[in-house]
Amino acid sequence: MQLLLTVNGMQYEVEARPTARLLDVLRDQLGLIGTKEGCGEGECGACTVLVDGRAVNSCVMLAVQARGKDVLTVEGLAQDGELDVLQQKFVEYGAVQCGYCTPGMLMSAKALLMANPVPSEQDIRIALAGNLCRCTGYSAIVAAVKAASGHDATPAMVLPGEAEELAAEVSTDPETLAIVQEVVEAAEAELIQGTPPAPEAFPSPGAPAMPPGAPTAPADPEEGE
Repeated sequence: MQLLLTVNGMQYEVEARPTARLLDVLRDQLGLIGTKEGCGEGECGACTVLVDGRAVNSCVMLAVQARGKDVLTVEGLAQDGELDVLQQKFVEYGAVQCGYCTPGMLMSAKALLMANPVPSEQDIRIALAGNLCRCTGYSAIVAAVKAASGHDATPAMVLPGEAEELAAEVSTDPETLAIVQEVVEAAEAELIQGTPPAPEAFPSPGAPAMPPGAPTAPADPEEGE
């Protein structure tokens, strides 16, 4: 069937099955892959978009139900090359980890701020209750939404220097490079001999590297009995 959809302020005419989900049309036919599929059951919130200003799970909404409505996806937040204030605050507050749930988080928060520009922390947590994240404790996400609404919020992610300088410092630290070289050489030697690398070949962060030929701890005589 033919569908005329308004997405991010633009009209699209698409051919879709009557049972096609809004999520599938957005991703597969319109190329708007910022909207993610997580559970496929309307539970995780990764697929959240706005329909007439309300947050909906696009994985359980038929595309035909969006006819005559305004659909907003994460791609529509930025305007004229400028990130939406929510996106800016998510970056500033380190509210992104793996990033898979982030589009849904942003859209649920956007719906909240459109309806309630100055929400309380409880309002924010309720609005995000349908968005699940397996990476974080949500504190930075809530703080970012609070900051976007004009509230003072912590924690902000503050690096102890410029990111480029920190990366260069880490990658050129002589002690780190020496350990990396030793680990690589030990692993290569073990692979050539056809046996897996010994655990002591991979020192834990901060632990001194074992010198070649150093004795290892004796095996537990009771082990294997």
